[in-house]
Amino acid sequence: MKYGLNMLLWTTDVTETHFPLLDKIKGWGYDGVELPIFELDVPRFKALGDRLSSIGLERTAVTVSTPEANPISDSPAVRQAAVDRLKKAVDVCQAVGADKLCGPFHSALGQFSGQGPTADEWKWGKESLTQVANHAQQAGVTLVLEYLNRFECYFLNCASDTARFVKDVNHPHLRMMYDTFHANIEEKNIAGAIKTCATVMVHVHISANDRATPGEGQIDWDTTFKTLKDVAYEGWLVVEAFGLALPALAAATKIWRRMYPSEEYLATRALKFMKSRWEG
Repeated sequence: MKYGLNMLLWTTDVTETHFPLLDKIKGWGYDGVELPIFELDVPRFKALGDRLSSIGLERTAVTVSTPEANPISDSPAVRQAAVDRLKKAVDVCQAVGADKLCGPFHSALGQFSGQGPTADEWKWGKESLTQVANHAQQAGVTLVLEYLNRFECYFLNCASDTARFVKDVNHPHLRMMYDTFHANIEEKNIAGAIKTCATVMVHVHISANDRATPGEGQIDWDTTFKTLKDVAYEGWLVVEAFGLALPALAAATKIWRRMYPSEEYLATRALKFMKSRWEG
């Protein structure tokens, strides 16, 4: 098992100013970090990858899609913009040394149509992401789709639908992840949800029901960890939490009050919690 920490706890763009923080994260005992990829500067991410390698931190990556580059848009031009942007994000992954690009990039974050996904949107999503997956295969990167709760997107909201989409695309470099925060909202049965997607699940976000410190909220952790072991999951466990460090990100994630004493408190306790549940 590998334990990771999503850098969105501090920033949407990891730069040289965060190098001392990366050293701390390594010192706390994490195996790697999850890097936000919103800026698509390949040379800068190459330098970041070199730095991470020098201190022994592995890395995964996360990105989103926007209304201007939406893989399921009814506009061919917008869908092409999505394909182009996601291909560039794959190039950034290759440069920084991340073999997984995770996130809800199957559709535009926060954009709603007033109804559920249509057959055309499903088809457009398949076509768009197949193109990106072909590019990702050449780069040695796997696309890892994240489903979100109904308040953040409408295209993929549960494990069964996401697994069905991945299987429908049927590409070896397109898989999915499981996120405890979204599952807590959308799934009727946690064990059933994990088992439903187990054959195509390659990544897990450990996230509390209030987006704060894992282990201190109301997630059904007993069932979550037991079922992950039952299905022989062997990928990353990555802490995903948000706070007030960045006003724009706090607004986007609807964080209006401080939920923990400090980021270090959250990060260190989250790692201890994950290890106690997985290794204990």
